[in-house]
Amino acid sequence: MSKQAKQTKQSKQGSSQTKRPTGRPKKKALRNVPAGIVHVKATFNNTTVTFTDPAGNVIAWATAGKVNFSGSRKSSAFAATVAAQDAAKKAMTMGVREVEVNLKGPGAGRESAVRGLMSSGLLVTVIRDKTPIPHNGCRSRKRRRV
Repeated sequence: MSKQAKQTKQSKQGSSQTKRPTGRPKKKALRNVPAGIVHVKATFNNTTVTFTDPAGNVIAWATAGKVNFSGSRKSSAFAATVAAQDAAKKAMTMGVREVEVNLKGPGAGRESAVRGLMSSGLLVTVIRDKTPIPHNGCRSRKRRRV
């Protein structure tokens, strides 16, 4: 065996002992948040449901795309319901029991997302519509001709 081959063999053997174990990254510590805020953003193409604590830190989230809907089915009301139930299930493991709901956007999943939250066993205290409305700000896009 050549001198160089011996050195590489020894360095390989020595490196396995000095390596520290690499496993999964540490899981986020489970927080107990009894009340939270749900932000529902319903666009024409997708619906996003985000659970935050009162300070605004994200606890759990889900989208219609994340729960295996694709294409035009993502924009359906049923997809929004399933996404809301999925996010609610994750948030309830963190201890969320009652929520305020902030709705944003013109999509089909607005009301059905709130219904999905209620059906998953959460107590909805307030429903707010926070859709941004321009007071004749910048010029809007040209109209679609279908």
